[in-house]
Amino acid sequence: MLFMKKPIDILQQYWNHADFRPLQLDIIESVLNGTDTMALLPTGGGKSVCFQVPAMIKDGICLVISPLIALIKDQVTNLENRGIKAMGIYGNVGFNDLLILLDNCQFGNYKFLYISPERLQNEVVLERIKNMPINLIAIDEAHCVSQWGHDFRPAYLKINILKDIFENVPFLALTATATKRVQEDMILQLQMKNPIVFQQSYARPNIGYMVIQTEDKLHKIAQIIEKNPQSSIVYVRNRKACLSISQYLNSAGFESTYFHGGLSMAQKIQNMNLWMDNKAQVIVATNAFGMGIDKPDVKTVIHYQMPDNLENYYQEAGRVGRNGQKSFAVLLQNTADVSLARAQFLSNLPDTFFLKLVYNKLNNYFQIPFGEGIGIVFSFNMNQFCLKYDVPILKTYHALQFLDQQNILSLTQLFSQKISIQFLITSRELIRFSSLNPTLEPTVNTILRNYTGLHENSVPINTNFIAKQMQSTEAEIIAVLNILKSKKIVAFVAKENDSQIIFNEVRDDDHAVNRILKYLLSQNNLKTAQLDAMIDYAGNLENCKSKLILQYFGEKSTKNCGICSYCVAIKNKSKPNFVAKSKVVLGILTKQSMDSRGIQSHSKLSNEDVVEILQTLLENKLIVLQSDNKYSMN
Repeated sequence: MLFMKKPIDILQQYWNHADFRPLQLDIIESVLNGTDTMALLPTGGGKSVCFQVPAMIKDGICLVISPLIALIKDQVTNLENRGIKAMGIYGNVGFNDLLILLDNCQFGNYKFLYISPERLQNEVVLERIKNMPINLIAIDEAHCVSQWGHDFRPAYLKINILKDIFENVPFLALTATATKRVQEDMILQLQMKNPIVFQQSYARPNIGYMVIQTEDKLHKIAQIIEKNPQSSIVYVRNRKACLSISQYLNSAGFESTYFHGGLSMAQKIQNMNLWMDNKAQVIVATNAFGMGIDKPDVKTVIHYQMPDNLENYYQEAGRVGRNGQKSFAVLLQNTADVSLARAQFLSNLPDTFFLKLVYNKLNNYFQIPFGEGIGIVFSFNMNQFCLKYDVPILKTYHALQFLDQQNILSLTQLFSQKISIQFLITSRELIRFSSLNPTLEPTVNTILRNYTGLHENSVPINTNFIAKQMQSTEAEIIAVLNILKSKKIVAFVAKENDSQIIFNEVRDDDHAVNRILKYLLSQNNLKTAQLDAMIDYAGNLENCKSKLILQYFGEKSTKNCGICSYCVAIKNKSKPNFVAKSKVVLGILTKQSMDSRGIQSHSKLSNEDVVEILQTLLENKLIVLQSDNKYSMN
């Protein structure tokens, strides 16, 4: 098929790039030929251009299915800034507004419509899309369609309905990370017809993958970013750590900010811009940060804790060095990390007994008789349910997600904490106020005991939990908060906390669950295997870290990278003075046990030398690391 404009013309006109990155033009030409296509490009490899350029060449609208609102907003804004009409439908859009948006898209000369996969479950949206001149269907983060993927989303399984509606429209499935098994499952689930697969190497030769053993992670982070004063990201698992580590770095003289899902949109934008504009060297963030962020000068990405799989680690680590300069992806590890990771990621996986328990309790909670309940919509409060039956929230959520995934029920809307509060006066003023108001003091003290950062941010609190601790009621707690609000002591926002649950089958107790147990077992085994692979990567002292990552994704490599922690250790061992330096450390430990900071101080060696020497001595079992994180002779 001949087109008026060539891909390079579009790239130069709208993106001001002189030429395409590797594989981009091949992918674009495949799509223009009407072929179903899979593109596996590393983070920062330019996936969006692969569907944006051909969509601009062809008549009609490109439908983009993307899982993250932040990603949709970012791409729509970027297109609009280039003079291209794009629309994103997300958030709580009312029915009438939804119809207006879809009409505008269909008749307003728009080139791109971005939606989440969940939107395809809305019959109104699907019917309107059927009547649009769709020229290409791009599925971003397409690994989410696979149950063997690291971020499976059940709504992705419904995308293949578009194949029946638009038989002659090519699918373009895009992802940064997918093992061979996941790739095969993506093709199957999306019903792609004889797709061409383009895969760029997972190798990032400018990234030094470092695994560093340390008992003082905060001190180590400070050392790393002091040595590399360029832009950095520190990834942590929870919101509390975001704030505390950022505060530590600021107190240590570094410009730091933070980012997590609980911040207001205005605060997210403000903090992100501080980092993007290099007014803050470091951003401490949960994995809610990073998707769609393209900052080429990031020098270091530091993981404070071990991620749950290598797919996530590779994506997050891959945010360094997009300018091609030598950069570092650092995983900090101590002796407790493996057990903590297993406890966090595996203990919350529902087993057979727990899945049946949650399903049966859910039916009892809504008083559904045996053989009934199908199609009925119930308002559901997660916190109340878990408190009533004394079941752990995270494990229960995973159980409900699995039941949703298997279509036993539909869980709609993300539930959130009901109240977010922030104290408007200083700690000293709050203490004085509480002492003068004894009826309010117990509630204030209970909140302060259970939550941190209340003076700096709006923090979600669980009013059911507070009431239970005080042997009170939720209504009484909210009444106290209203009094505090009226006195301008606290600002609080009430949020909708109810989800909706729709039962897709009649109540059948164990019989409903028994037929899906094999899938539960497979999913749990997959998550366990993925974590094991992550642990093996971190603990492997005998192979190049870059080669280990490539092997995980099915890519063979015969040579070491030369810049990872393993390769650096090998180089150090070959240095003439390495043995002499090792003897200095052994001499110190012969006299007394000592932690790494003490060894560095006594030996006058560099931190890098001490780390490599200690790793080598541990490997050769000349020393041991004690439970108090001190090293001693074996």
